[in-house]
Amino acid sequence: MAKTAQKHSFESIIRDIDAKKTAPVYLLMGAEPYYIDRISDHIANHVLAKEEQDFNQMVVYAADTTPVQIVEMAKRYPMMAEKQVVIVKEAQNIKAWEPIEKYLENPLPSTVLVICYKNGKIDGRKKIVTKAGSVGVVFESVKKKDNELAPFIEDYLNEKNIKIERKATLMIADHIGADLNRIASELDKLIVSLKEEQTVTPEIVESQIGISKDYNIFELKSAIINRNIFKAYQIMKYFDKNPKSGSLFGMLPQLFSYFQNLMIAYYVPKNNDEQELARYFGFSYTWQARDYIIGMRNYSGVKTMQIISKIREIDAKSKGLDNPNTSAGELMKELFYFILH
Repeated sequence: MAKTAQKHSFESIIRDIDAKKTAPVYLLMGAEPYYIDRISDHIANHVLAKEEQDFNQMVVYAADTTPVQIVEMAKRYPMMAEKQVVIVKEAQNIKAWEPIEKYLENPLPSTVLVICYKNGKIDGRKKIVTKAGSVGVVFESVKKKDNELAPFIEDYLNEKNIKIERKATLMIADHIGADLNRIASELDKLIVSLKEEQTVTPEIVESQIGISKDYNIFELKSAIINRNIFKAYQIMKYFDKNPKSGSLFGMLPQLFSYFQNLMIAYYVPKNNDEQELARYFGFSYTWQARDYIIGMRNYSGVKTMQIISKIREIDAKSKGLDNPNTSAGELMKELFYFILH
């Protein structure tokens, strides 16, 4: 029976590689490039010893290499080593999979073939997926949801024995969004600046990443959830003068996601219970549900529906639909006035 992508987590793949349990093929695909890069880099750095890599490790790009050439590489035997590694980058450029499918019917045990297919996934019914799954590993790298970004940031830092305050975590998550490579890059720069055993605070995030600890998307969203009109307008004015700190385009997806979930929260049994809400939404922490309990106190179900509709309208206007000349700043003011009044 063919293996499926669901049977292989990022963690389990890394564990197996470290335990020298490599598969003859890794088909890595999905919309989130971060984990595809992490796995392929881990294979490149850990399957072969440094002295073996010169003759036994090849990295090619699908746009510059034919499927037949990829198969020819995979069929070679390693030189003075037990394994050889062939990594195919940008495999979304492969048009004809037949030669690789044929190779996977009887792959060479001494070859580790890594196929990196980014910006989407291959239809699971295609032969390349089923054949790769039958002899190796098929892994789908999916985009993180907004509520999964905070755990990602904390886990990334925990791996390096670094602690971070909750507000600092949310500042980074809300400012950068679901771009894991960019988050990792910013965290790496932040780590370099830390003193030994130092906890990451909002002040450190402000100085090292350039996010204001008082005027940021996290604080704005918090002000809206708590219906703090004065604070919301203060931050909005700051954004209007400092568009790099926060923009309409960065806020709309987050506000839409929040109010969409808030509408759903009204229909959750025991929706005044943090644990129940967190379990229903699949949150990693119960405190993530607190914003929805506060939101249900401050916004009725009818108002929430109206806000969702208004966000859609502003989104359309921001893209030029029925809006010849209203600026992003004015659209932001229009939206916040509607939400808060």
